Amino acid sequence: MDWNDLRYFLCVARTGSLSGAASDLGVSVSTVSRRIIELEANLRATLFSRSPTGYTLTLEGERVLKGAEMVEAGVFAVERSAYGLVEQPSGTVRLATSENIATDLVIPALPRFREQYPLIRLEIITSTITAELESQEADIALRVVRPERGNLKIRRLGRMTYSVYGRRDYLQANPAIGDDPLKGRSFIAWDRAHAHLPAAVWASDRISDSDIALVTSSLPTQIAAVRAGIGLAIIPDFLATDDDLVRVVPPSEMFSNDVWLVVHSDISTSARVRAVSDFLADVIAKASSALSAEPIVLSRAAPSAA
Repeated sequence: MDWNDLRYFLCVARTGSLSGAASDLGVSVSTVSRRIIELEANLRATLFSRSPTGYTLTLEGERVLKGAEMVEAGVFAVERSAYGLVEQPSGTVRLATSENIATDLVIPALPRFREQYPLIRLEIITSTITAELESQEADIALRVVRPERGNLKIRRLGRMTYSVYGRRDYLQANPAIGDDPLKGRSFIAWDRAHAHLPAAVWASDRISDSDIALVTSSLPTQIAAVRAGIGLAIIPDFLATDDDLVRVVPPSEMFSNDVWLVVHSDISTSARVRAVSDFLADVIAKASSALSAEPIVLSRAAPSAA
């Protein structure tokens, strides 16, 4: 049996459609359809129930799925072990991290890394959805939530603090009501798809729907909205470098997250993975003072800003 046939089968089973599998695999729908038909013919079994809404596994398909996942795990294990056979730092390393860490910390430091390791190609995956190291969606991850399971090597690199910020002239034009710096001011919030994020959870307990002026699905758009004077938002302190951004709620009254470097144990000794891991640790170490801001109180010179 061809492993590629099982790979196509797994992709259809996980996406529930030929088009979804074709998109993930980078092939045509007809190619996916042909490979599934050939696999069913070879196994003499109907693996999927076809309908206008998609492909659903049959009982035979469910049984094949378990075996296919075992084969997949074995193939991935062989690929991971092969990492350690290459001592020359070269090849591709996939890094999963947040967009703000990638654009503001990792990428600015890449030129010096490229000078030292020109044969390593870094692929950066930026998403609020956690990439899985077990299934090789990524080789290394920088995460603000410590993984609790998996055959992983985990290293704490630093700590990231957050504050609520607003543009200076917005705060002056919209003074707070009473002692609560959030009252009387609009807020920029995360959409429902990101309600699990620490910033969204913190805001949901303190901000009423009537005070939300804008809902977005990314941190860069929230920062842009604050800079445009639309309202307040929760921003990692190391990103609030604009002099016009004023801290409204300090880190001592907010939440903070540790920054974790996560690598699958099977590839942790790879030369290229070690090189990227050391580079990332150095990047976070050099940014540690900015990542973890000291709690401060707004200057008395601008009392209306709070």
